[in-house]
Amino acid sequence: MAQPVEAATRKRVLRVVFVSLLLDLISFTFILPLFPKLLEFYRNAEAPLDASAPASKTLLSSVLGYLNTYKAAFARPIDSRYDIVLLGGALGSLFSLLQAIASPIIGHLSDRHGRRTALLASMAGNILSVLLWVVAVDFRTFLASRVVGGLSEGNVQLATAIATDISDANSRGSTMALIGACFSIAFTFGPALGAYLSSIATVAANPFATAAGVSLFLILTETVYLYYALPETLPRIVAENKENSAATTADKETDTKTAPAPALVQRTNSHFLLNFVHMTFLLFFSGMEFSLPFMTYDLFAYTSAKNGRLLGYVGLVASLLQGGVTRRLPPLLSVRIGVVACLISFGLLARISTVSGLYLAATGLATTSATVVSGLNTLSSFEASEGERGGKLGILRSWGQLGRGLGPVLFTSVYWWAGREVAYAIGATGIAFVSLLVLFGLKNPPGSVQVRGAAKKKSEKQEL
Repeated sequence: MAQPVEAATRKRVLRVVFVSLLLDLISFTFILPLFPKLLEFYRNAEAPLDASAPASKTLLSSVLGYLNTYKAAFARPIDSRYDIVLLGGALGSLFSLLQAIASPIIGHLSDRHGRRTALLASMAGNILSVLLWVVAVDFRTFLASRVVGGLSEGNVQLATAIATDISDANSRGSTMALIGACFSIAFTFGPALGAYLSSIATVAANPFATAAGVSLFLILTETVYLYYALPETLPRIVAENKENSAATTADKETDTKTAPAPALVQRTNSHFLLNFVHMTFLLFFSGMEFSLPFMTYDLFAYTSAKNGRLLGYVGLVASLLQGGVTRRLPPLLSVRIGVVACLISFGLLARISTVSGLYLAATGLATTSATVVSGLNTLSSFEASEGERGGKLGILRSWGQLGRGLGPVLFTSVYWWAGREVAYAIGATGIAFVSLLVLFGLKNPPGSVQVRGAAKKKSEKQEL
């Protein structure tokens, strides 16, 4: 059994995790609002719509050809202005599916070689990914950037594993909520900053080089900061390092004692059920997220700026909830509140006709964003022993990314085939199924609801 982490060490590591993850996510969100213009730039250069232009044989023209074939299969015609959106959705799905492959591998490597080593290796891949974006004067290079990024992005799951390593049962939920707050803060400010940087032209061959360059600077800064500030947190390696240090100081014989084996964990919830809930939830939730800009355009003629304000509102409300409410809730209660809020939002989105109704649904989605994923991560961490947390959390993320990769394609297909009401009604049915699993299939792990009085206040004060 690993020794409890000292309060000062826990506070220091949490600060490093928070700052580094915030830098990483802000850098990651730069590109989100740029996708339409960015892909339009590559299309105009490599697959122009002008019929008089010579036929293009680039990779992008081939990809657009396949997408147009897919688009032609729908019952109702889809305007050509959605070509770029379909392409952006396909790239987003590719990124998520690649993460579904890579996440378990990264997690198991962190269990074997340590969190710090795995995180720095992941950062090397992130640097290469953003560097490719900086020099991406053609679509082929940009696609390579997304592939490398999808295979190397392990910061979130490793930050979660580190937070689990240094927290006890009393502080586990509040620590996971802190990681969730990084998401909300980054998604509130990162896209707006990325949009601003894209307006600053520095390289004619790549109009988005400024945003890419600042993103690269943030990633490099994060890597240097992690290298110098982040200690190893994997309990087995920490224990071995302490033993080696003690043996050297005491000038003992080389055959020192080995670290004690990690204590076995008594399972309350099966990892399969947690993983299945994660995948199914994100399958419907990510589909709704991706279709939301189409719905607001169709119903209210929303511009990109108005959609940005809507998403900013969701991020702001989620940040406030994670900072003030979610961190104080037992993880299972947090998940239950989130899935019920999501179910209500789906029902509203199927029927709304006013902007006030849209923002009411958005409030429910913000509640969902602030609770479900961080709660499932916390529950999964309670079901994993010290030596397998990285792998189990990596598998949980893999299942979630599988749902996130398939959700947009499947949901928007139903949206275009059958219309908004049918799509969101099916989504509500799917979330209702998830709600039943969460309400009646999951149980509170021992220790997850035992935070009381002074212990609770003490754990909260130890946060950033």
